[in-house]
Amino acid sequence: QVQLVESGGGLVQPGGSLRLSCAAKGFALDYSAIGWFRQAPGKEREGVSCISRSDGSTYYDDPVEGRFTISRDSAQNTVYLQMNSLKPEDTAVYYCAVALSPVTSSALCIIPDYKADYWGQGTQVTVSS
Repeated sequence: QVQLVESGGGLVQPGGSLRLSCAAKGFALDYSAIGWFRQAPGKEREGVSCISRSDGSTYYDDPVEGRFTISRDSAQNTVYLQMNSLKPEDTAVYYCAVALSPVTSSALCIIPDYKADYWGQGTQVTVSS
């Protein structure tokens, strides 16, 4: 059974950093793309950052470009999201999702409802003083 297990969320002050991890369990290294999404209260879910397994190409949503960095450890089937210079508007539940069929990183992030095959349970990130 496929499982995506997120960790690393928490409470951080504005300007601080957090590193999220998503461990993919239950399938081999043949996913196509994996990424991070977030949903704040009262808002729609949005794609934050995604990465392709084949060539490592990445996608970043404009609000996080330059502050967040996605990376992957293929040997461990784990994807990370390093979040720096956090702002209160980054507060949300962060989810990890994976696409098994061929898809680009941007496609997964932009149209996850059509491209993502599995989702994690989410981890809360709160940015507040």
